[in-house]
Amino acid sequence: MLKRRSFLLGSAGAIAALSGGALFWRNAPGGSAAAENFEITKADDEWREILTPQQYAVLREEGTERAFSSPLNDEKRAGLFHCAGCDLPVYSSEVKYDSGTGWPSFWESLPNAIGTKDDNTLFMTRTECHCRRCGGHFGHIFDDGPPPTGKRHCLNGVALTFKPEETA
Repeated sequence: MLKRRSFLLGSAGAIAALSGGALFWRNAPGGSAAAENFEITKADDEWREILTPQQYAVLREEGTERAFSSPLNDEKRAGLFHCAGCDLPVYSSEVKYDSGTGWPSFWESLPNAIGTKDDNTLFMTRTECHCRRCGGHFGHIFDDGPPPTGKRHCLNGVALTFKPEETA
């Protein structure tokens, strides 16, 4: 009985932690992006000085913002989306679409803007995308997007800034 109770309480705690209204969750640390050499590098305390706590959790710790929490999900103006960490232009509004997932979604990035790596967290393999210049975590790429690429770059809005009327 004690084992069953421990299992049930542990399971309930895990479910609550994953779905209990938390604003962010963090993926397991590490991975190849953390080991890569990037054009822009900073110590953790320097990143914390220039990023909000939410931006730091996503960009530097590979966290995920709550679905439908970013104003950029509803952004419809023409312009460019930049990395919130280093200001590199990474996505154009011309390739943004409403995926219905609650996160800003795009069917391709700007040329030479992102890097990718395998992400084996959450009991599956996904493709993580990050800023090619500073390594900041943006989100994941899935194979269920619209033509012409069939890709869905599902991104954390807090990892991006938007500059209206800017063009690539």
